Amino acid sequence: MLNYILRRLAYSVLIIFGVLILTFVMFRVAAGDPAAAVLGKNPSPAEIDAMRREMGVDLPLFFGNWCLTEAFSSTDFSEERDWLSVTIQGVHRFGAGGLGLDSGSTVIFKRNFESYEPLSARLLTDAGMKVVEIEHGATEFRFSCASPLRLYHAKFYRRQDSPFRSQFAVALSEIISIKKSFPFFSFFNFGNTLITREPVKEIILRGILPSLLLMLPVFIGEMIIGIAFALLSAAFKGRFVDRALVLLSVAGMSVSYLVFIIFGQWYLGYYFNWFPVWGWGSVEYLALPILIGTVSGLGGGMRFYRTVFVNELNREYLRTAMAKGCGNLSIYCRHLLRNTALPIISRMATVMPFLFTGSLLLESFFGIPGLGYVGIDALNNSDLQLLKALVVMSALLFTAINLSADIAYAWADPRVRLKK
Repeated sequence: MLNYILRRLAYSVLIIFGVLILTFVMFRVAAGDPAAAVLGKNPSPAEIDAMRREMGVDLPLFFGNWCLTEAFSSTDFSEERDWLSVTIQGVHRFGAGGLGLDSGSTVIFKRNFESYEPLSARLLTDAGMKVVEIEHGATEFRFSCASPLRLYHAKFYRRQDSPFRSQFAVALSEIISIKKSFPFFSFFNFGNTLITREPVKEIILRGILPSLLLMLPVFIGEMIIGIAFALLSAAFKGRFVDRALVLLSVAGMSVSYLVFIIFGQWYLGYYFNWFPVWGWGSVEYLALPILIGTVSGLGGGMRFYRTVFVNELNREYLRTAMAKGCGNLSIYCRHLLRNTALPIISRMATVMPFLFTGSLLLESFFGIPGLGYVGIDALNNSDLQLLKALVVMSALLFTAINLSADIAYAWADPRVRLKK
């Protein structure tokens, strides 16, 4: 069993590594320029450059010495614009997705701020990529063409000493990094949020408790009530009680989560005034969202558990227990429930990560400051640092809980041998 656990741990590391790569691609490549998005309208080149350095998005993706800089403005010539730091001299025309330059034409890029690192320009033309070293301390960079060509865009880069400092290396260091002093390792250092400038780790730790207080009762209530109703339905299989419970479970699965929330808030909160509908401060603020979360999840849970129990009803061990004179309570609760532990554990493993990440809808509708509410807020504000931390944390939770579920199989059913 120890060998199995070690192998699964190794597989889990590979899965986490794959998730990190996928998250890296999503947030670094597909997100465009997050620095410009965070700074809003008309940021200065120096502000964009400083934000990129802080976020690490100016670095090469995986390996390299050249980092993006705004010491000279990166310029897209796909359409004509009024550029503050770019001047075009000579005969030129815009069209076909670029800037057409005749022989002797010059494009002048003015320096935006001082930069002490070596700089280079990369200009994409119809004749290919042109890389030009920029003289140190130059206040402007001139690109002249000896023959007609079309210029599509220009980007500028600064040279860094270590080629290993990259965006992917920064992403890995946010998960785990080595320190020179005890305890020598640091975990989950995602820096500060881009909007409020608070440490991401503090926001996540602050949101875990409200999410747990909300989702743990929902999880326990849904599981206990769902199993109890499913056992009752299986015991009266094919009869009125079974048909009524199946009808209710299908109806519960068919109704949207939002309908339960709106109905509960309006009738139980506003109309009857039994529960507060917004805020966080005492247990009474959790009562209504816990009730709604439990009821809305009962349909799917009860349907799943009933299917598992019904599939077990004709097994030999149940007939043997009946022949020995065991009562119905013993047959269903002791024998049936114990032998259906594996699918129950599997379902629990799929639900448990949400105990920590919270419910996006419940927390946002009821103003509960858990991780679900934090996620919605980060999404609305385009706070990529906080979103990335939540995605990585969710992936780690899913991986750890799935590993724990595999180990729990052997504990719940001695017939399972964890060898493969």
